[in-house]
Amino acid sequence: MIGRIRGTLLEKRPGLALIECGGVGYDIEIPYTTFFRLGEVGAEAVLLTHFVVREDFQALYGFAERMDRDLFRMLIRTSGVGPKMALTILSGLEPEAFIAAVETHDVARLVKIPGVGKKTAERLVIEMSDRIKLLENKPVIIGTDSGPARVQARPATAVEEAEEALIALGYKPQEASRAVARIAVDGLDSEALIRQALKGMLR
Repeated sequence: MIGRIRGTLLEKRPGLALIECGGVGYDIEIPYTTFFRLGEVGAEAVLLTHFVVREDFQALYGFAERMDRDLFRMLIRTSGVGPKMALTILSGLEPEAFIAAVETHDVARLVKIPGVGKKTAERLVIEMSDRIKLLENKPVIIGTDSGPARVQARPATAVEEAEEALIALGYKPQEASRAVARIAVDGLDSEALIRQALKGMLR
């Protein structure tokens, strides 16, 4: 099993990273939480990975933090939750927020994640509660916004890129447009726009 990859980040976009290691380029599917933590293209990147092999496909999933991978592995053991759904859940909520939602049985917050219906949310609360207790270094304090997002010059396509990323995550085009339009802070790049939009949609 491939458990860790370190190499040069050749490409990154929401949901995918291409890392060259030993002359081989690996396409690695990633949650948005990992996308935000990756460095710039050309820099060294290190991801913990989970390799899925089935009769009809093979896929490599990568995570910047061990807790993200641990949660992913727990999620795919939940009835009705496959790797794609698990990535969507981890993209929609930071680990601390997801853990808090499970521990407080906050089904209403979980169903705000695209593709997660009430029955799936209820199964997550039931099946993940005991598993989460086994997490090492499980956070006991729910994280809050630590301040304004990093400000950079906004490229001409930042808004379009943010909207496309939200649509790829499962939101409808109108929802994506409204979420980005509600962000009043100017000067943000597409990564910051995506992060702010997700926070606003999942409150």
